[in-house]
Amino acid sequence: MAKRVFVIHGWEGYPEEGWRPWLRKELEGKGFEVIIPAMPDTATPTFAKWVPYLAQTVGAADENTYFVCHSLGCITTLRYLETLKENQKIGGVVFVAGFGRDLEYEGYKGELTTFFATPVDWNKIKNACKKFVVIHSDDDQWVPVRFGEELAKNLESPFILEHGMKHFSGSDGITKAPVILENFLKIVK
Repeated sequence: MAKRVFVIHGWEGYPEEGWRPWLRKELEGKGFEVIIPAMPDTATPTFAKWVPYLAQTVGAADENTYFVCHSLGCITTLRYLETLKENQKIGGVVFVAGFGRDLEYEGYKGELTTFFATPVDWNKIKNACKKFVVIHSDDDQWVPVRFGEELAKNLESPFILEHGMKHFSGSDGITKAPVILENFLKIVK
C-alpha cells in the first residue's frame, strides 16, 4: 500500500499556492500518493468546517498516512488527531509555521477562537502519532517563533528554525522549501 501524504494549507491558502505544487512533484516522484485538499471557506475558517472536512477527506487513517501542514492547517491537523480512536495510529506529521494555541491577536476574536474552545489534548495526539517535526522561520510575521517552540515542546518533537522564510507562504515568495521535504523524508524512514 502506498504511503498517503495529506498537505493541509492554512488560512486563505489553496492547493496550488507557494511550495505545495513543488512538494507534490517531489513526493510523487518518490512514490507517495499526495492529496492536497482545498479546505472550505478559507477566508472564514472554523473548527466546525475544517476538522470534519479533513476527517472526511482522509477517510481511514493508518500508519501509512502522513501530514504536512501549514499555519492554520497545523491546528486543524492536531484537532483531527484528537478524533482518532485509541488504537488508530498515523505515520507522522510535519508542522510548518504552526501553533497549538490561540495566537491572541490584539483585538481579534474571530475564527481562530473556534479551534480553541476546548484545551488541546496533547496526550491523545501523541498516542495517535509518534513522529513529529516542527519547522518555523525566525522572521515569521504571522506566527511568532515562540508558538512553534511551544508546539514542539508539547509534542516532544524536533524544532527546526529556518532563517528568512517568513511565514513559508507563496505571498512571501516561497515556492520551494527543501527543509520540509528533507524533514518529511526523515520521519518516513
